[in-house]
Amino acid sequence: MRLFGRIFTALAAILAALPAGAYYDSRGHNLDSLERVVARWTPDAVDHASEQELVRLNRDYRNLMLGYSPINREKSIFYARKALKISQPRGWKAADSDALRYLGQHFYSREQFDSAMVYYKASLAAVDAMAAGAPSPTNPEGYGEKFVDDYYSALYGAIGNLYNMMDSIPQAMECYRKAGAIFDKYGWNESNSILWYNIGETWVDEGDLGQAEDAYAKAMDYAQASGDSLMIIDVVKGFGRLYLAKGKPWKSLKYLRMADDYYGAHPDYSPDFRTENLNLMQMALSKQKKQLAWGIVTLVLVLAALACAIIFSRRKRGAHRQPDAAADVPTPSPEAPSITDRERDILVLLAKAYTSKQIAEALFLSTETINWYRKKLLVKFDVANTPELVLKAKELGLI
Repeated sequence: MRLFGRIFTALAAILAALPAGAYYDSRGHNLDSLERVVARWTPDAVDHASEQELVRLNRDYRNLMLGYSPINREKSIFYARKALKISQPRGWKAADSDALRYLGQHFYSREQFDSAMVYYKASLAAVDAMAAGAPSPTNPEGYGEKFVDDYYSALYGAIGNLYNMMDSIPQAMECYRKAGAIFDKYGWNESNSILWYNIGETWVDEGDLGQAEDAYAKAMDYAQASGDSLMIIDVVKGFGRLYLAKGKPWKSLKYLRMADDYYGAHPDYSPDFRTENLNLMQMALSKQKKQLAWGIVTLVLVLAALACAIIFSRRKRGAHRQPDAAADVPTPSPEAPSITDRERDILVLLAKAYTSKQIAEALFLSTETINWYRKKLLVKFDVANTPELVLKAKELGLI
């Protein structure tokens, strides 16, 4: 599942601090009281309002748009369109861009991506007009460079996010690159950290873990430069996800546990982040158990294969040592005692000066069995020791 919506929620929170886009009510009213204020503005009153009054009304509509955004989507959309009815005919491009961008975000949250793109691009066109020198209601000379760049970075992030959800990764990365260049221009390290964290998440989803690791490393550099401990720990969680995707659950858990310790000590910070981190920890633990089980199975199989190889090798060596029963069997003397094939094999090996242990290995018998055969042969040939046994067996033509 893609995480871009959550990441750019954080980015939007930073960008929402822009003067034209932030929700504020300078009179200290809540949403209900502010609605009562704007409700007094009838169409006729709007037609006869001064520009200063219209600027304030447009701002109130956008305040309501932003204020209702998390709690009442329909009202938020309604007030965004009310704001546009004031700003668009008068060429107030910053106000247009605000309302259009938030309309795009509403459609994005509904996964109506084509509609979201229409609004985002309309918002971007308004920013292009700002960059080209369009006047504002409060500054006839136009908008400052940094003010315009604020708006560009917000839109590049939002449009890149949208391309990501549409699986248009090259277009997404181009938008992210443009946003990152603006962040670098003004030294906005925290914003760049969020951006590169999101890029890392993208590459993990795409399976390109090399680029993901590079992106997380950049995110960490920016986070550390910003000194924001929350952003640092978010990137730590990102590394946990990366190593889980790489099939390294032990290393993944080291990072995820570090993140969980931090989230646990800061319960007011984005509970969704801790929930996701706990889910990743559960996945890492499950994969760790599987790898451990497979490791044990693999070890058992290797040891079994090694044991089979040793047994096969010994048998092969024994086959070389074992006399060939069919080769040049001498004609025994009529006086020779009757012996079995096993006894003859033992006599042949005794003649070669084999010890009982060596004979046992060659014939795959125990040493005790060979010793029993030797005693039996001494009795059968009526001799006192092994040299006499071998000599008499040769004289009788048995070996």
